[in-house]
Amino acid sequence: MRQFKALILGRSGATAVEYGLIAALISVGLIGGLGAFGEQLQIVFETIRDAVANAG
Repeated sequence: MRQFKALILGRSGATAVEYGLIAALISVGLIGGLGAFGEQLQIVFETIRDAVANAG
């Protein structure tokens, strides 16, 4: 029972939740950014692929 009470009153659980929320927000931002610039990134990578293929 003491351990449960210490867990409820402790701050380490809250810190872990905060870090989890920050990681989730960063993930959402990255996914949104990739969705917005996905086509342009694909064109860039295809250009690089073609340049490397033609270099040899």
